[in-house]
Amino acid sequence: MDVLLPVSTIWWREIIRFFRQRSRLLSAIVQPLLFWILIGSGLSASFQPAGVLENQNYIEYFYPGIVVLVLLFTAIFATISVVNDRKEGFLQGILVAPVPRWSIVLGQALGGTTLALLQGILLLIIAPLTGIQFGLTSLIWTLGVMFLISFGLTNLGLMIAWRMESTQGFHAIMNIILIPIWLLSGAFFPITGVPGWLSWVMKLNPLTYALDVFRFSLYFNSIPTGTTLSQCTFSIIITSVFCVLTYLGATFTAYSQTN
Repeated sequence: MDVLLPVSTIWWREIIRFFRQRSRLLSAIVQPLLFWILIGSGLSASFQPAGVLENQNYIEYFYPGIVVLVLLFTAIFATISVVNDRKEGFLQGILVAPVPRWSIVLGQALGGTTLALLQGILLLIIAPLTGIQFGLTSLIWTLGVMFLISFGLTNLGLMIAWRMESTQGFHAIMNIILIPIWLLSGAFFPITGVPGWLSWVMKLNPLTYALDVFRFSLYFNSIPTGTTLSQCTFSIIITSVFCVLTYLGATFTAYSQTN
């Protein structure tokens, strides 16, 4: 119980902070939606990707990547609060508190993950417009995959935010790391047909496998007969390992910080 108290307290603080800054909701959802509508519509007539379903058009192919982009933006906005907490003295306060730092990181990670899920679920409402039909199994599977992606991305953001002294430096690092891993995950264009060196870069990107599982879960009720969950086992393992490693990395970073 003593361990769960700091986790739940920090988690709840992130939720309260979010509802006091509702502009974060608009910035995290509206911009990806504009990308989806404008870029998806513009490329739909000239580009035919090899998606999960053979008859997909580009705007349908692009939709899962946009959901992941919402999760990514939420991770950025959630973890930037760590930089602000350092300026305001709150971070120093919890560092000297008699609680393990892994519980602090876990509370922050779960807070960012919860917010990402809430915003991702809002975007799932328009999924039927892309031809996606959810059943109970596919919906549960989709939410589970979204949780893993959100948890991993939030911890990745925390690994960076715990080391930053300014929001300007944080945004610079985010633009260098997080946006490229999204672009090279298969969200914007498929891995098939790209140059060999770029294909290897995409294969080394853990978000590529997370997006692969996410596509599978979204189209669970529409995938061809004979396509089974076992075909995504490797991607599930990579995604799970990514979550564990980023959490351990964020925790190690927290322990390395001085009071």
